[in-house]
Amino acid sequence: MQAQYTGTAKALHWVIAALILGLLGLGFYMQDLPLSPRKLQLYSWHKWAGVTVFALALLRLAWRAGHRPPALPVHMSRLERLAAHAGHGLLYLLSLAVPLSGWLMSSAKGVQTVWFGVLPLPDLLKKDEALGDLLQTAHLGLNLFLLALVLVHIGAALKHHLIDRDEVLSRMLPGRGPGRRESAREPRP
Repeated sequence: MQAQYTGTAKALHWVIAALILGLLGLGFYMQDLPLSPRKLQLYSWHKWAGVTVFALALLRLAWRAGHRPPALPVHMSRLERLAAHAGHGLLYLLSLAVPLSGWLMSSAKGVQTVWFGVLPLPDLLKKDEALGDLLQTAHLGLNLFLLALVLVHIGAALKHHLIDRDEVLSRMLPGRGPGRRESAREPRP
């Protein structure tokens, strides 16, 4: 089995990660701004990037279906393996559910999503303010869950790198192609 992720998997991982972190920051920043042309522009950018995350997450899942990831380190316990698989599954699910909940919310609030200001996307629901408010709450809750999961994911990667001293983090870093191995480090006892 390969020691590294493919270049495509790495690129999708880091682009999606950057977009999600940017979207989380922008989303929390813009929600309390007073209504203005600037706020409307930020909302448009937020929606564009969210739709992009949705599309890239679908592409990442399709890529992963045909390209198995590297095996987890043998030193990981059964519980750690279960947590890793569950965490990755939830990250994939949320990378689809969060943008979808935003798109549904926009549709229910009667605000069409226009990708990059050029491509109008179909409304997924009819206008319904009460449903839009419910979906807004769901969108916020999903984002908070995603933020918590991203922090756990980063913490787990750093734990593998700094404490376990294995290659879990390094095999996803850019510039390290499949089959190229960095100098081996002995895991700590």
